[in-house]
Amino acid sequence: MDGIIEGKVSFVHHDKKYVTIDYTHNGKKKSINGLVDEATQLKLKEEKLIKKLQHYHEGDEVYFTIVRSPRGDKMVADRIQYRFNNALGNLINRAGTDNKFVGYLKQVEDKYFVKETGSYLFFPVVLSPWELPPAGHKLNEPVFFRLENTDKPEKVTAALLKQVFIREYVQAQKHYAAKKPVDAVVSKITPNGIYLNVVGDKIQAKLAPGAVPAKVNDTIKVMITYLSPAKIVVAPV
Repeated sequence: MDGIIEGKVSFVHHDKKYVTIDYTHNGKKKSINGLVDEATQLKLKEEKLIKKLQHYHEGDEVYFTIVRSPRGDKMVADRIQYRFNNALGNLINRAGTDNKFVGYLKQVEDKYFVKETGSYLFFPVVLSPWELPPAGHKLNEPVFFRLENTDKPEKVTAALLKQVFIREYVQAQKHYAAKKPVDAVVSKITPNGIYLNVVGDKIQAKLAPGAVPAKVNDTIKVMITYLSPAKIVVAPV
């Protein structure tokens, strides 16, 4: 088939990096698979067909062409270009006022995803460095989650609302809430900074080079000035 075709992504294989696209030809509904891995998209970017790499979702409207596969045994979608996704846009708009959604938790190898119940869109779940992975019995069960990176639709991710953290992070939260100094141990010193074990060796932070006179294994009193599931900031007391 010649020319550019319009279609809609009906399935995304996040592990093998291909999508299934539904389209209509001569009044008949058809489906076809195509690669959307990084290497394939980088080639399209070099050709200036796309401006940036896309993390595809179900419901994405796309342009594509049809070519024979490298092995010559089937036809495949090629030169896939993202157009828009109304469902994704609606969810992002809703997140601006009520960022709480329900979805089903899925696992692909060692990565987690949630499938939003209303739109069936998949979002990769980004776990905190100090978060315990979801228990096995939670898979395929409904969970509450929020959307993150909503200012970049092509990079939207999900975070579970009910997160379970390691005990060291819970201890750090208590110090942060109480504004209580912590005895941190210097683990490493480089030209880039002074690296500290703040709570055991699980919660680590960094001070600017020369912030305090120190050597490896010294104990330094610090205050946790900022703490989130993604970041910790400390300052010497």
